[in-house]
Amino acid sequence: MSEALERFAGAVRAAAAAKRPLMLRGGGSKDFYGEPPQGEPLDTRDHAGIVDYDPSELVITARCGTPLAEIEAALAERGQMLAFEPPHFGGGATFGGMVAAGLSGPRRQAAGAVRDFLLGVRIMDARGEVLRFGGQVMKNVAGYDVSRLMAGALGTLGLIVDASIKTLPLPFAEMSVRLEMPEARAIESLNRWAGRPLPISASCHENDRLTLRLSGAGAAVRAAREALGGEALADGKSFWASVRDQTHPGFGGEAPLWRISVPSSAPALALPGVRVIEWGGALRWLSSNADPRTIREAARRAGGHATLFRSSDKSAGVFQPLDPALAKLHRNLKRAFDPEGIFNRGRMYRDF
Repeated sequence: MSEALERFAGAVRAAAAAKRPLMLRGGGSKDFYGEPPQGEPLDTRDHAGIVDYDPSELVITARCGTPLAEIEAALAERGQMLAFEPPHFGGGATFGGMVAAGLSGPRRQAAGAVRDFLLGVRIMDARGEVLRFGGQVMKNVAGYDVSRLMAGALGTLGLIVDASIKTLPLPFAEMSVRLEMPEARAIESLNRWAGRPLPISASCHENDRLTLRLSGAGAAVRAAREALGGEALADGKSFWASVRDQTHPGFGGEAPLWRISVPSSAPALALPGVRVIEWGGALRWLSSNADPRTIREAARRAGGHATLFRSSDKSAGVFQPLDPALAKLHRNLKRAFDPEGIFNRGRMYRDF
């Protein structure tokens, strides 16, 4: 066991013996997400570096504290990428934090989510022991795929030591176009286009403007551009980076920012505030001072749920309240992986 892992194990065992919480933390770029962190910080950045990368196998394995920018730079050198386009939210984002947060960027609508590309993980449990789940190939799981539980668990089930992620080649060609259209028409158009062989890898509607990114073979991108029309963006790369990391004005302001997941065909939500629509209509961002109960009820009626993504006031709860059966399942998982409740206590739900 490395010196960094020995230090982690000592901190974990001491916390378990005292039954006090530990706040697992890499670069802190996602401290805003979830319920307020509790406990003594355990900095994971000492455990960094790419363990294995085989471009021919489209798999990279890296330690939790590795800067996400370092991972992406290594992949780009070999013409590859993290297909789910994870947000950074600042320069300190780490590989382990990416997996723990489970957040995906604009390319999610075409490629899939973080958990879809997670092949295996090693985690440290509440006894300071390192456990391995999954592996480094796609068909490596017999039974329940425990590794994917870690994606989006916000570190509540254990400390992610390292992880193996499937990569994909960079597209041969990309182009972004913008069309002027109102929200309802944009939702209808996105769903209609989803049934056609168009290489749309990202979409964003805000302020009556629909921006699309086309990715793939050069001929396919050019044909789609002719079919869809619109105005070509001079710097599409910067635009999608601003959407990915929420530096775009549509995500700004003082009002709470809600992340609303609904079926892509759901009509426009009748809620006040500034709206941004991604993922072909399936992800609705809402910056609004509306009552949280009103927002969550609107999401429920549309067949989805709402997460309080950014807010100085989290008294309404960050994540959609669980029904009793799901709450019991969450508690049982937490108890199985972390019986003393030391890892990121209360980060997802306050009572566990």
